[in-house]
Amino acid sequence: MDIGLLGALNVRTNGVSVAPTAPKPRQVLALLALRADQVVPVAALVEEVWAGAPPRSARTTLQTYVLQIREHITAALRRDADPDGTDAVSAKDVLTTLPGGYLLASGGGGSDIREFERLRELGCRAMDGEDFAGASRVLRQSLDLWTGPPFADVRTGVHLAMEARRLEEGRLCALDQRIEADLRLGRHRELLAELTVLTSRHRTHENLHAQFMLALYRSGRRGEALHVYQQLRALLVRDLGLEPSARLRRLQQSILTAGADSADGSAHDDPALPAQGGGLTRVP
Repeated sequence: MDIGLLGALNVRTNGVSVAPTAPKPRQVLALLALRADQVVPVAALVEEVWAGAPPRSARTTLQTYVLQIREHITAALRRDADPDGTDAVSAKDVLTTLPGGYLLASGGGGSDIREFERLRELGCRAMDGEDFAGASRVLRQSLDLWTGPPFADVRTGVHLAMEARRLEEGRLCALDQRIEADLRLGRHRELLAELTVLTSRHRTHENLHAQFMLALYRSGRRGEALHVYQQLRALLVRDLGLEPSARLRRLQQSILTAGADSADGSAHDDPALPAQGGGLTRVP
């Protein structure tokens, strides 16, 4: 079984989709696929589908949804049936009923979430080891697994929504690290278009703005780098009553005091992204 959840729901057996079209069975399958090879309690599935207000028939209805998913699995397994017409594996072997819940067996197949997390971990280790080329390559591979928001075409309840938030945070972390690696490799001009979009999308994300400032400065656009800081500061003060962090203020000061002749990033006083530290300061 191959599981894709970083975008539209894509769960396949023998290359055939086993996802129902009805919203609630899809929701059940998404949670089972998210926790593939683990028992998902009936209570968690009920909470996911009915948001804490289940009907009296919830458990019976859930059994119906499981049967619908098994029907799709059975159809997919027929492609791998033995010549005598018997199946080596049945749908009940793939989607198993166990005491207290259900288990979707991946059979050693792939999961894009597991692969993303594996690659992200490898990329972060490469960053720690200052292998910036390796980190950039591996983190880019991890991000390429995403085709859209998690569970993009599935109605999400409490469990899927919480997992989607966690995954999006992980994606942003991997993106941040990949951009940092590219900056260390001198790819500042290549990053400008991407950072323009990202800072517009994440309007109060300080590290993305710091990376944008540094990329602009090293591309000879010192004034624009300082303008990015002023825009972010104005937004933070107006909307949140906060000053930028000490880290971002240090970067702004470095750009202000750096010699104009170093604007191409070649001189010894070229600003670097300050180390993490220093939170937002509340405006009195």
